[in-house]
Amino acid sequence: MVSEKQNLLLQQIEKVKRSVREQVEQRYEEFKKIGESGDEVALFGELSFCVLTANWTAKGGMKAQNLITNEGFAYLKEIELVSKLKKIGHRFSNTRAKYIVENRWIIGKMKDILKMDVKHSRIFLVENVKGIGWKESSHFLRNVGKDDVAILDKHILRIMKNYDLLKEIPKPSWNEKKYTEIEKILRTFAKKTNEPLGKLDIFLWYIETGSIDK
Repeated sequence: MVSEKQNLLLQQIEKVKRSVREQVEQRYEEFKKIGESGDEVALFGELSFCVLTANWTAKGGMKAQNLITNEGFAYLKEIELVSKLKKIGHRFSNTRAKYIVENRWIIGKMKDILKMDVKHSRIFLVENVKGIGWKESSHFLRNVGKDDVAILDKHILRIMKNYDLLKEIPKPSWNEKKYTEIEKILRTFAKKTNEPLGKLDIFLWYIETGSIDK
């Protein structure tokens, strides 16, 4: 049963799809190309972007990625990463630079991780990569072309609550059970929009923020 508010959200999504469909499709093609490229440095750059956006902003992460570059994430010394992150005003420049350097062991293994099904690749990332939790691992997987994940950040959760998909916004202390339960709610709703979860996220993000980020 779809509530009145959910119907309003479906109408908003259809309106947004008509106005920004081309931009969303272009961004989504970019995501798929990164995943299909098999470029370990590019994949690590995207993972590092997701490390940086946690408790920060997507726009800030994009700015950092443009400044540092994927090669910088893979090869710069920690002190150089700290300097560049401070330059763009990252709130946790020391900690995140440390995480990125400590995560470099994964370069060369990322293609194999992406060959796993989404459930196991996400668990692997959460359990083994510094600065990556359930939201961040989902963000990374979506950004390399995996369709069936939801990025449950505050913007998406706010929409879900405002349109009767959630009774209340949960505290951001995610575990697998809590994350996948809410993700399942959004997956069911996504079927009504004829969009995969990963692409629906971009449309919902646009409704909430007025921009198409990543």
